[in-house]
Amino acid sequence: MIKGFRDFILRGNVVDLAVAVIIGAAFGAITASVTADVITPMISALVGAPDFSTLVIHVPVLHHVPPPPSPLPANYIAPGEIHIGKLLNTLINFVLVAGAIYFAIVLPMQYLLKKFNPPAVEPPKTKACPECLGDIPLEAKRCKFCTQIVQ
Repeated sequence: MIKGFRDFILRGNVVDLAVAVIIGAAFGAITASVTADVITPMISALVGAPDFSTLVIHVPVLHHVPPPPSPLPANYIAPGEIHIGKLLNTLINFVLVAGAIYFAIVLPMQYLLKKFNPPAVEPPKTKACPECLGDIPLEAKRCKFCTQIVQ
């Protein structure tokens, strides 16, 4: 049982996945910082707010709202407030991560795979009829268009 567990852990896919998760977490922190500290302030300069996280949509509350807790929790959201700015920050972060992964990893890998493993050329499955030039299967003995006997 221990040997099976050891073989499972030392399998290449598990180790690669663990490394990918750790690097992904570090890369996520970098892109979150780029989003929060560089891109969002540049875009929000056009909007006029210091940060997208301050963009809030206020919705009328249709019931009695209890008073907020005395020391407000860190992520307290008052009833009737939709924090659209936090969603925009997250979307920008996602687009940055997806773009970086695509352009830095996926495209080069596709290029290398095409270079080292060119697609196999399939032999033709049809041939032209000598009489009518219609495409017929290679195994055909007679053309399906003109009924000419084919060699």
